[in-house]
Formats: sequence, structure tokens, C-alpha cells
Amino acid sequence: MKRCSKCGAKRVIVYSIDQARAALTAAAGQPVILMSARGIAGFMGPLWFKALVDTAAAAYADANATAALDCADEAGTALAALRCGFKLVRFTGSEDARARLDSIARQLGATVEGDVAANTLDLLDCQDPLASCRGFFL
Repeated sequence: MKRCSKCGAKRVIVYSIDQARAALTAAAGQPVILMSARGIAGFMGPLWFKALVDTAAAAYADANATAALDCADEAGTALAALRCGFKLVRFTGSEDARARLDSIARQLGATVEGDVAANTLDLLDCQDPLASCRGFFL
């Protein structure tokens, strides 16, 4: 499976706290990147997803999770996510905006990335998130 080149983490796109908990349970302490749905930051805002991941991870003493917020092509939303403490932000806007965001992210110890890895587990419409995540983390 495709893992984050920097940390070795697998990526799981989650839509709810139950899905985030399933991913953390299946990861069993392995590094995992809990990603938001594409472009959700512009709709729900950065703090919603941060609260979802923080709340889910609080129940797992061995959680090794990173929250990754998808900001689509919205540079202002990506900047807001960085200011809210996200260490990983997805941005698909212009190269000029990406360069400015990269500079800000580096100063904050964060990363801005483009496209999502092909082998990311997406839990949209998943009937049994825990079983899907367990299979993914094998």
C-alpha cells in the first residue's frame, strides 16, 4: 500500500468520528493519516475536522495519527487550516498560491501537498469501516 513518504503512514479518508475511531483501532499504534473528504474545509471549516480527529485520538493512548485537511483550491482556507494547527494540508490551487502556502507551512513545521495517493482508503459509503480498515492495515 502507498504510505506517506515522510512518516510511513497509511492514509484513510474519514467522514465521521466512528470512521476515525475504526481507522485508529485498526492502525493499532501504526502511523495513520486521517484525511478529510475532498474540499470539505471550505464547507465545514478547519476546526470541525480538527475536533473530529482530536476527539477520536483522545480515546487511544497509542494513537499515532496526523489530521490532513483537504482545502481544494481555496488558499484562504488552507491558510486558516495552517493557523489552526494542521501539520498536513492538501491544496490544489495555483502554483503561485502553493508556493506562498509552502513558505508559510515550513515556518509552522507543516506541509502542503497536492494530489492524494492512489492507494488511500476512502470510507465513503463503507458499511463496515472497522473491517475495511483492518484489511487495509494488514
